[in-house]
Amino acid sequence: MTTTNTECFEVTIENRIAHIKLNRPEKRNAMIRSFWSELPSIINKIDTEAEARVIVISSTGPHFTSGLDVSSFGGSEISPGGTGDDETAKRKAKLTAGQAFYNNVLGMQDSFSALENCRIPVLAAIQGGCIGGGVDLTTACDMRYCTEDAFFTIYETKIGMTADVGTFPRIVKIIPEGIVRELAYTGRRIHAAEAKEVGLVNRVFADQSAMLDGVMEIAREIAANAPLAVSGCKRLINYSRDHTTADALDYIAIWNASMLQTSEIMEAMTANAEKREGDFAELPPKRSLGAA
Repeated sequence: MTTTNTECFEVTIENRIAHIKLNRPEKRNAMIRSFWSELPSIINKIDTEAEARVIVISSTGPHFTSGLDVSSFGGSEISPGGTGDDETAKRKAKLTAGQAFYNNVLGMQDSFSALENCRIPVLAAIQGGCIGGGVDLTTACDMRYCTEDAFFTIYETKIGMTADVGTFPRIVKIIPEGIVRELAYTGRRIHAAEAKEVGLVNRVFADQSAMLDGVMEIAREIAANAPLAVSGCKRLINYSRDHTTADALDYIAIWNASMLQTSEIMEAMTANAEKREGDFAELPPKRSLGAA
């Protein structure tokens, strides 16, 4: 087992499962400036170096996360307004601030897209409040699980903002559009039972301990399968979600023509028959351009 700590996270890798914990419970795991660089760095390292077969993201304290910590950002990073002494200065300042705001949002979006783009399944285990940016984060994960006391809220609306870090492009592909519109327009909380009913979460557990036990068991089931097959499933599910049926069918055929491994199929069948763990090939580490 290996454990590393950053300002916002504790990362443990054991038995081919990477467990990433938001680790600022005294601050309700608010997303400070370092959060946005640490998360993609952790995810990309696990993926690039093929350190695990599954990633679980959980949290500490009473709430999963209270969302973006606005106080940790400068004014131009969260507000596209501008100031100046005369009209020309005001115009230039507004343009500069607008570009800075745009670039900052793109960077924050990339932080959560890392979860969706990595080759490894990402499971979110949510307790208490999943507020604002927490919804952006968890909708970028492959699956979501929560405790009975959990709730989700697109809270940006309540503070005069429009959610912009990834909620809308993803949540409309998870739950019915009418429910999305209601949650977005009102900013109301959707509690665990309703979240399960509409398909936002896969399963609801009595408490955080039971949830982590259950999610880790699911992670172990995933980790027991051939990593190349699981990675292919994630790639093709994402592709199918975003393309027509005809395009997806063609892509699946091309994928298997190049990626299908007869040896992995035979090993899986033999391992199942012999009731043992499969001896599968791991995902190959990613190589950067120019690597020897």
